[in-house]
Amino acid sequence: MNECTEIREQSEVRPPFSRLRARLIVATGLVLAACTWAHAQTLNGAAALKSRYQELQGELNNNAYHRPLYLNSREDGGNVKGDIYAVLAYPFAQVRTSLDNPEHWCDILILHLNTKYCRLMREGGQTILRMQVGKKTEQDIDDTYRIDLRYHGGVSTADYFSSSMLADKGPLDTSRYRIEIEAIALDEQRSFLHFSYAYSYGMASRIALRAYLMTAGRDKVGFSVVKREANGQPLYVSGSRATVERNTMRYYLAIDAYLSGLTAPPGERLEKRLTTWYGTTEQYPRQLHELSREAYLAMKRKEVARQQKAAQPEAQ
Repeated sequence: MNECTEIREQSEVRPPFSRLRARLIVATGLVLAACTWAHAQTLNGAAALKSRYQELQGELNNNAYHRPLYLNSREDGGNVKGDIYAVLAYPFAQVRTSLDNPEHWCDILILHLNTKYCRLMREGGQTILRMQVGKKTEQDIDDTYRIDLRYHGGVSTADYFSSSMLADKGPLDTSRYRIEIEAIALDEQRSFLHFSYAYSYGMASRIALRAYLMTAGRDKVGFSVVKREANGQPLYVSGSRATVERNTMRYYLAIDAYLSGLTAPPGERLEKRLTTWYGTTEQYPRQLHELSREAYLAMKRKEVARQQKAAQPEAQ
């Protein structure tokens, strides 16, 4: 029996009328309305994602990613967003346990090249993932940028869940960071995931991006094909959309690597996650290659060790 059912049944008991009972009726009505709304949200979210799965059958089964995945992006007035829809080869219960829990997200986020540190914190009644982000190479924490992602639990049922993480500010005049995730069960061994990553940028970040694209990032592209040459070669999206597409893919591959690590013994999971993340990103070298395998593994081992050390309580 769930909480909403229990409240509904209790509300049907009719003691003698009183002010207390009147207040109870009002309170019960509000709770039942909230429960009804939550139930509707669950049904709507699950139905919409299932419908999206059906719509994307062609793209999931025939694409350049060599996996059942669909990625798109958009840019509108200083706001950019990337969305990935993908079939995961993991049971839904395992996906929900792993991803619908803030305790696991630092282990996921640290796999990304630019994440230098992550710590789960509780402040003012909020759950916060405090991240330090920076370059794609080794870097002191003092030289990185801080982003506080507020974790918001959404809906969680036997066959659907959703959650989100929000940050008001980021580096270089970026703001309104938003990570959203939802998933449904497909069958006993597969789940369907929707992951989105979005942020806004101001004038300072626009200027910084323009300078980057004229120098170190001049050859950087995303995954979306904007047109094809006469010989059939694709021309990929560039600029802000390319940036958000690359990072959306890196975060998605971090999720996939985290899940793959669960198949290893606890003491071997970190290495499996790191090697899996690097190996899968190298399947898309045109967009995602940055470091050698040895350089990435060495850097991440140090960053994870630094993260774990910082999380340990100080000796008295």
